[in-house]
Amino acid sequence: MDATGREGHRAPQHHSAAAGRARTTWLRADFADRTADRTATLNQLLLSSVVLVLAVMIAFEPPEVDLALFFLGVVIVFVVTGATLVVPWNRLPFGWVAVIPAVDIIAVTLMVVAAPDTALGLLWIFPTMWLAAGFGMLGLFAVIVAVAAIIGVLTALTTRELTFTSLLLPLVLVAVAATSHLTARRSDAQRTLLAKQSQLLRRVLEQSRRQEQVVTEVLDTVDFGVIRIDSDGRITVTNEANARLQQAIWGDDDAEGVPVFRDDGETRLPADELPVERALRGEAFDGQVVWFGEEPGPRQALSVSARRLIDPSGDDTGAVVISRDVTSELEALRARDELVASVSHELRTPLTSILGYLDLAIEEPGLPDHVRANLDIAERNAERLLRIVADILAASSSSASSVEASLSAQLLDVRDVVRAAGEALLPRAASRAITIDTTGLEGARAWADPMRLRQVVDNLVSNAIAYNKDGGTVFLGTTTDGASTWILVRDTGVGISEADRARLFQRFYKAGAERRSGTGLGLAITRDIVRAHGGELGLHSSPGVGSTFIVKLPATPPEGTTE
Repeated sequence: MDATGREGHRAPQHHSAAAGRARTTWLRADFADRTADRTATLNQLLLSSVVLVLAVMIAFEPPEVDLALFFLGVVIVFVVTGATLVVPWNRLPFGWVAVIPAVDIIAVTLMVVAAPDTALGLLWIFPTMWLAAGFGMLGLFAVIVAVAAIIGVLTALTTRELTFTSLLLPLVLVAVAATSHLTARRSDAQRTLLAKQSQLLRRVLEQSRRQEQVVTEVLDTVDFGVIRIDSDGRITVTNEANARLQQAIWGDDDAEGVPVFRDDGETRLPADELPVERALRGEAFDGQVVWFGEEPGPRQALSVSARRLIDPSGDDTGAVVISRDVTSELEALRARDELVASVSHELRTPLTSILGYLDLAIEEPGLPDHVRANLDIAERNAERLLRIVADILAASSSSASSVEASLSAQLLDVRDVVRAAGEALLPRAASRAITIDTTGLEGARAWADPMRLRQVVDNLVSNAIAYNKDGGTVFLGTTTDGASTWILVRDTGVGISEADRARLFQRFYKAGAERRSGTGLGLAITRDIVRAHGGELGLHSSPGVGSTFIVKLPATPPEGTTE
């Protein structure tokens, strides 16, 4: 059992004298020692106040009372009261304080003997309540014995017969003592419960503090910034890395005037689109890249994500904003793209020249058939290499602005484009007994560049054939609702795993372990082209079942555009 279990364990409590002593010990240690002086003083002052009033009344209008004996009892009460004010009862053993109510009982007895026909016997209520409430069952038993003994002695001394009135007083005293005892026990139980709850709360608070310290230490050791935003927009938690990574976001003095750019590093980012501002508005996002600073000076790129925090009741309790320095990564990617673009551009010129001379050689009259066949193979591979180089160039320079600048959009029937792409790839599909089903093609107009749209469909249908099963089917479909037009390419192939889907549109990434001969650029280029048209490229896939790509395009030209 762990430490918590050991602390929470309690042995069974037996109702015995030992258990009673244990509880009394707890009272002495945690309650009685701290309040003995105050309890004795308050109880005794209350009794002495009542006795003083009675003494004054009897002094001004003396009834048939033995004044000497009566005032002896009064003096004893006052002397005991003075003792409670002088003696440090909290420094004495707990039992010694019982002397005070015992002496009070004797003093009241003297006053009752001095005036037997009065109701002075009610003064016994004060010491009996004290004994019964403060000393447990032992005090209650002592009260019952004392009352019985005193009433019995007084009855014998006064030679009176027991009457209903004489029996009522001891019954009342015993009932009051029992009630005081039960009330005290209930109060002790409540104090014990409160003490346990207080101890539990202290342990929980200490545990929370330790956990908070551990979390703080962990957050301060990581190299990414963490910001905790409360539901009312207050920043409640930050770590040390955040001070280094997001100075510009917070508008510190050192970061004032630092320009902020979007992920392309060139477009200025409005203040209301800063990551923290978006999180304060209640947005959740992932991987927003923000550049701080402008060339030729030093620049810093942050990848920022925000997650909303929802409590068990479903209420929004704020957000956590995570920022990571991706400057080195983005600069490495940019350097790679520049290198690839430079190499590809240098390869394109000689490849074009090779293809030209191959065409001339193939057309040479009198060329032997076996030589012509070899030249045809060389030409096909050179053309394939040229397409790969073109894809690499397009990927290295593709962006929303560059692709849009190369579009020549017009209204066209996408059914014709999709059918032409399917017919062009029939030989490749037939080589593996794959059927291309075009029965789903419907007339559907779209605002698109015919050449670029054909490139999109060619890439999708080529992938549907390459990743299909032998003897499978590729379904092609088009439809429109007048505002948007959709192109569907579905295969019955191997499908795409969830891990691959997350990176499928990244450049140079090739999904799956089969037929990975491509460059990994086709889908990245395809999505860029679709987005440049103002559309979206969607994917639905299940491993072992197949994949479905859906291209959504605008069916009408933008406002202010002439056909």
